[in-house]
Amino acid sequence: MENQDAAGIIGVYGSSSATYINQTLRTQYSYATNYADVLGALVVSEPHYLWLEGGTNVYADTTFSTDDSPSASNSTNETNHIATKLVAAGKTWRSYQQGLNASTGACPINGDGFYAPKHDPFIFFHDVSGSPPSATNAACASRHRPYTHAGLAADLAAMDVANYTFITPDLCNDMHGASGCSNGCTSGLTISACIGGGDSFLASAVPPILSFIQAHGGVLFIVWDEPALASTTPFIVVGPHVKPGHAMAGSLSHSSFVKSVERIFRLPINPRVQNATDFADAFEPGYFP
Repeated sequence: MENQDAAGIIGVYGSSSATYINQTLRTQYSYATNYADVLGALVVSEPHYLWLEGGTNVYADTTFSTDDSPSASNSTNETNHIATKLVAAGKTWRSYQQGLNASTGACPINGDGFYAPKHDPFIFFHDVSGSPPSATNAACASRHRPYTHAGLAADLAAMDVANYTFITPDLCNDMHGASGCSNGCTSGLTISACIGGGDSFLASAVPPILSFIQAHGGVLFIVWDEPALASTTPFIVVGPHVKPGHAMAGSLSHSSFVKSVERIFRLPINPRVQNATDFADAFEPGYFP
């Protein structure tokens, strides 16, 4: 999700448009009240997404500071990031991006319609998309699928599920907004429509995911990438053995996300996030590694 403050979504100050988030997810699962934006509200999306994968937006060969698509100059040969460490550990990962089509590329480095490459962090890493990044990179293509509610539900039913799955809604459904969105989320000024559109997306997307992880194990993190104005964003942890209606303690951030994913999969902890607070407080005792 995108561009909404915690106060505008969660709890007593929550938007009346976020009914599924507040009446179902927040009451039944854990949520953050102090999930800080590590880069600041004025920094564009892409650097935040790179942080979610590699624990920073500043790498030895590239500093990500724009929303530009992957290119020879806007990509990195960094290998210390979640996807590559999962593969090294014998785990699988997959990215579902809403809005992929023939124009975005099998490795979706090209924007088209309501799909934005800036919201898919994996394609900026050479060991995923090639050097330079290529829309025909076969290894990258094998890790990406177009997101639809029905498509993911079919994959879940077929047990065709990666160990680590990253889902990004399109610009209409992620609370960001774009001209032409049919749900009314046409710009950052249509706040109620954007929040309502994202809430409706989650109301359809979450139940089949939750059914799967209740039966087979797992956890769902619902993340916002940057606040609109304030310094904190919403964040929700959903799944079995998650404390119900629990406001998580401590200062959290995208660094917490990276550290928590690495702990869950028992990967080497990225030194960039070593001192971050993880998500252990969201879980009942004994259910976070």
